[in-house]
Amino acid sequence: MSQSRKSGLKVLSGDEKRLLEHLAQPGAYGWLTDRPGAHALAITGRRNGVSVQIASGSATAAQQLESAGLARWEGAEAARKRLFLTDSGRAHLARMGAGDDVDPFQAQHATLGRRRLNRDGEQIDVVVNTHESPLAWLAVRKGRNGKALVDAASVEAGERFRRDFTFAQIMPRTTASWSAAPSDSAYRDMTYSDVVIAARQRVDHALDAVGPEFSGVLMDVCGFLKGLEAIESERGWPARSGKVVLCLALSRLARHYGYGVRAEGRPKVAMRH
Repeated sequence: MSQSRKSGLKVLSGDEKRLLEHLAQPGAYGWLTDRPGAHALAITGRRNGVSVQIASGSATAAQQLESAGLARWEGAEAARKRLFLTDSGRAHLARMGAGDDVDPFQAQHATLGRRRLNRDGEQIDVVVNTHESPLAWLAVRKGRNGKALVDAASVEAGERFRRDFTFAQIMPRTTASWSAAPSDSAYRDMTYSDVVIAARQRVDHALDAVGPEFSGVLMDVCGFLKGLEAIESERGWPARSGKVVLCLALSRLARHYGYGVRAEGRPKVAMRH
């Protein structure tokens, strides 16, 4: 095991890398067998709710991973000792999976994936954070007709709702907040609680405007940042139906905010003498 100058990662041997990948599987752990050499370590994992042996490895590779802090043995008795992946091992594996165009430590702290986008008629693969706003991802996607899946007015409406939703502190907080109260001139004479209450009122008005049939998906996507596939799975919807429902919700939301893809004047009224 050596050190990589490029990323600061320890360079693992083939056996060590395979063992690390196997230990990252759901419910996986290693245990020593009576077999010698390359099969001295068996790896057990979960398949369809059942524990089965998924691979084997060498005790030497396990020792190297333990020495590097990437895996740890648990259990006092030799027959019951189990080898588990550590948090450092999981982070190391994430950094190892970063391509040449991705910073290794960005890969560790974000859930990255590759998506194919149509840019100026050319299909390109880009690396994205799959935990970013689903609306931001949809905003750069184009349908088969070459038009954006979500128009600019709907995107802006969704982002405005997301800002109000976040400002209203509806999202559960997991850490202490050290941010100061808003300094925007519009809120200068308001207390922090007044600003939060005002944001919550705007969220309520927006949800009333889109109606109960669309408010749920709007909250899930623009508020809780759920992906459309997850929403479809939770609600038992057909594939790709979530996009249709979301577009209708955003269209109503844009109308509520007074947004449009083109400017329109007042309707003509006949002059009355």
